Amino acid sequence: MEITAAMVKELREMTGAGVMACKKALVETDGDYDKAIEVLREKGEATAVKKAGRIAAEGTVLAVVKEDKTAAIVEVNSETDFVAKNDKFRTYVANVAEQVLTTNATDVESFMDEKWMFDESKTVKEELVSQIAVIGENMSIRRFAKINTDGIVVPYIHAGGRIGVLVEADTTVINDEVKECLKNVAMQIAALNPKYTSRDEVSEDFIAHEKEILMAQIKNDPKEASKPEKVIEGMINGRINKEMKEICLLDQVYVKAEDGKQSVANYVAEVAKATGSGLKIKGFVRYETGEGIEKKSENFAEEVAKQMNA
Repeated sequence: MEITAAMVKELREMTGAGVMACKKALVETDGDYDKAIEVLREKGEATAVKKAGRIAAEGTVLAVVKEDKTAAIVEVNSETDFVAKNDKFRTYVANVAEQVLTTNATDVESFMDEKWMFDESKTVKEELVSQIAVIGENMSIRRFAKINTDGIVVPYIHAGGRIGVLVEADTTVINDEVKECLKNVAMQIAALNPKYTSRDEVSEDFIAHEKEILMAQIKNDPKEASKPEKVIEGMINGRINKEMKEICLLDQVYVKAEDGKQSVANYVAEVAKATGSGLKIKGFVRYETGEGIEKKSENFAEEVAKQMNA
């Protein structure tokens, strides 16, 4: 299979690895991105793996909450940032979010077939087509999520809609202290992008796979590979533990912690005790505008091509 500059560029953006390392990994795996990522990780070349995150499209994320119990979050995409900041576009997105609050749809396809609540002579899809004609730019309702809870759900919007978060929690008390705590947690999620709420959500298969990757990295380092088996096992477990503290929300260091050590779990427990609320984080939804959507390549491909042909 021919390995193109565009393929190398994409793998580099996904992993942070060097151009030639990406090219070699793609050649070795016959152009299979997932396998190439594994090769780069095993060799310690990948500094960051963003399988879903390529070059962001434009648009906005909006989260709305009704009476602390029902919440909706939606991402609507546009072609340009200019339109994403347009008042007509933002009004339309707000209306879409309101409709999500009332919908029984579980996917975008069925949502698009619903009657548009602001004009039932149209479907959601027909209203979208109408808005495209008015605004003059292609748009899409990309995804949405809805939460109904017996506890509380709190929203947070970062950078004018670049990132949106909903945090759901169990609590027997709903007051300003509880809401402030959950807003702080939502800000943490926006900033550090955890993949899971707690370690309980991490599958054994994921852990086993990560251990395989770490073992391959150690074998590729003669100094580490020469260490006793028990030492290597301890190194692997230590690195897994470190990774869990990065990808699991409750294990993360709370960004506002004065001592720089307090975990999110301990922060929430502290607020739960102070408010007598039994506050516990149940889960979250985090949307970042355009994550996983590939836009037209600019001139970076030329740089990659030059290095590949050198």
